[in-house]
Amino acid sequence: MANAALKEQIIAASQKIGIDKIGFTTADDFEHLRPSLVAQKAAGHTSGFEHQNLDERLDPALIFDQPRSIIAIALAYPTKLQQRPPKTKYKRGHFARASWGNDYHDILRQKMADLIEQIKVLAGEQVTFKPMVDTGELIDVAVAQRAGLGFIGKNGLLITEEFGSFVYLGEIITNIEFEPDQPQESQCGDCTRCIDYCPPGALLGDGRLDAQKCLSYQTQTKGLMDEQYRPLIRNVIYGCDICQMVCPFNRGKNFHFHPEMEPDPDKVSPELVPLLTISNKQFKAEFGPMAGSWRGKKPLQRNALIALANLGDRSAIPEILQVVEQDPRPVIRATGAYALGRLVRDYNPEISGFLQQKLQQEEDAGLADEYLREYRAAIRKINALQ
Repeated sequence: MANAALKEQIIAASQKIGIDKIGFTTADDFEHLRPSLVAQKAAGHTSGFEHQNLDERLDPALIFDQPRSIIAIALAYPTKLQQRPPKTKYKRGHFARASWGNDYHDILRQKMADLIEQIKVLAGEQVTFKPMVDTGELIDVAVAQRAGLGFIGKNGLLITEEFGSFVYLGEIITNIEFEPDQPQESQCGDCTRCIDYCPPGALLGDGRLDAQKCLSYQTQTKGLMDEQYRPLIRNVIYGCDICQMVCPFNRGKNFHFHPEMEPDPDKVSPELVPLLTISNKQFKAEFGPMAGSWRGKKPLQRNALIALANLGDRSAIPEILQVVEQDPRPVIRATGAYALGRLVRDYNPEISGFLQQKLQQEEDAGLADEYLREYRAAIRKINALQ
């Protein structure tokens, strides 16, 4: 094929740019995935964060004029902190590893923009491109698997030979035709560790998951977290790493190739109590560059309250009382009441009376019953200690 030399030049250019893995596939559709995706939606297993037009998710020709190939790239990210955060009087929460460092969307977009500029120079002809990260139309893991970067594991993640599943994925549709690389078949075999260790049982066993049950999804919702998931997040306030950490293909994988991905220990393991009252300005300055800030501070503060309850951090009770008293957001106040219900170990008439008073205020203000239930449950728990 005439573009074989160009393909080799692009691979060499990608390595200089700092792209850790690159593969090429056709721009054929992914129609074989339709029945599975339709079934997932019908079962209520989608998160709502996906691109909503299914046809566009499956057919590159609907989102790009005369596509010929798709270039898939992967960047490896670190899995271990180079140093621990300093010990302070506060307990800490954790961000999942995929949200460490600067927002990977920005890093991938820059790498792909640099690669596109190089291809334009190398191709010396009229070429067109459409780059995208996981907020784009196509399904990243499906493209990457077909382009030979790795195989899709039972946890639904792309697993590469060199870096395990600890990779960020992006793809570029182009009107250049390349010889496609060979797709990889699953190598999971009989292993079910990711399925067995997923606390809410979100993994369906065939590479699909019930996104509504996934703890990563649960940490990103904005309303009250369903009570069954609260103990399961432990002290992780964004994302979930469990199905990756137990995967045999990830054993010993820890790569620090990209300075912009390096985690700041204080930010990826933040003090929980100060997070409860952080200002918008402080939040943007401290957490704004991270992928884990994309939903704003409310879900993280809600999760911080749940984490304090899971850690049994009774020293945080005064600050949580202040949150219930003063925070303007019903979700945060109600989650604070829930945390108090779990943290108060001996009957405390003052806290019980305070919650009763707050409940009355919330009822008088017409607050929805889903929030009021949190106060009632906390009051019952505390009063049962008499």
